[in-house]
Amino acid sequence: MGSNSFGIIFRITTWGESHGPAIGVVIDGCPAGLELSEQDLLPDLKRRAPGSNPYTSPRKENDQLQILSGIFEGKTTGAPISILIPNIDADPKSYNPIQRLLRPGHANFTYLAKYGIFDPSGGGRASARETACRVAAGGVAKKLLDHFGIKVQAYIRQIGSIEATQLSDLTLLDKSMIYCPDPEASRLMVEELERIKVEGDSLGGVVEFIATGAPAGLGDPVYEKLGANLSKAMLSIPATKGFEMGSGFEAATIQGSVHNDVYEQHEGRITTRTNFAGGTLGGITTGMPIIGRVVFKPPSSIKKPQSTLTIEGQEATLQFPEGSRHDPCVAIRAVPVVEAMAALVLVDALLLNRCARV
Repeated sequence: MGSNSFGIIFRITTWGESHGPAIGVVIDGCPAGLELSEQDLLPDLKRRAPGSNPYTSPRKENDQLQILSGIFEGKTTGAPISILIPNIDADPKSYNPIQRLLRPGHANFTYLAKYGIFDPSGGGRASARETACRVAAGGVAKKLLDHFGIKVQAYIRQIGSIEATQLSDLTLLDKSMIYCPDPEASRLMVEELERIKVEGDSLGGVVEFIATGAPAGLGDPVYEKLGANLSKAMLSIPATKGFEMGSGFEAATIQGSVHNDVYEQHEGRITTRTNFAGGTLGGITTGMPIIGRVVFKPPSSIKKPQSTLTIEGQEATLQFPEGSRHDPCVAIRAVPVVEAMAALVLVDALLLNRCARV
């Protein structure tokens, strides 16, 4: 199986399965001299971890990572950084009763079609458990971006039909179990999550991110546009179904005279009055905030029985065993994953930009 790596200069390779002994990531290309410790990476991993609130999977993983290489006396050496994350609460035997069933919405059919073999325990390599590796690597990327004054923050924009509209107070995110900066929308979202849990069903959602402090000039046309790389990064996250930047699909309804971001001087630098472009033009950053949104489908694992087929093609009913552990809405735990993938794209673009001109 190829394609387990992401990035050009700042490049990550993840490994491991959902219910194996461990998962991990190797980071190549991180510059030497960056102060880094395991403690730096734990807050984001805690936000992504299951069992942290009533609206995530009850699986208990503390994600106490180990940095095995690439650090000396608290600083990166330029050597590959290898990070190990043990799987503490793995339970592969719980999947034995359904291992011969094609699970609607899951990847076991497509993996079988491609490879002829599939690890049924929690989805194996296709599981969102792999995203813990991305979050760990993203923590390193965020530490490096912080050195250059670039910040990335993500939050819940929508769950089901409930959309957040008041997005000014991002300081609420650290106290919110669903990371939504709109208190009223957050309350309604919780009500929707409570309802869907009782029904044994699931909900989709939208995660939005904002990156501030990025200078103008990052991104490489034609095939390495920043937006294109952000799109690939976001759509590589499990359960994603769409990505947009700036005005996104709404741009189809806006006239050009309105959508064009007019230039102006602000505190001695060139900015734009609006930001319909979402922080890029021609695939290159403008210096304005980089804004994107990621759509997540409803989780495929639900308590309701579903008609399906066995691997052999016989009609069957999928009913997950009692005590199965699944998220009613993956968008909640996806917030730090989106943040991490945005950081990985930006740090790679930042390092690539050093090669742009003399």
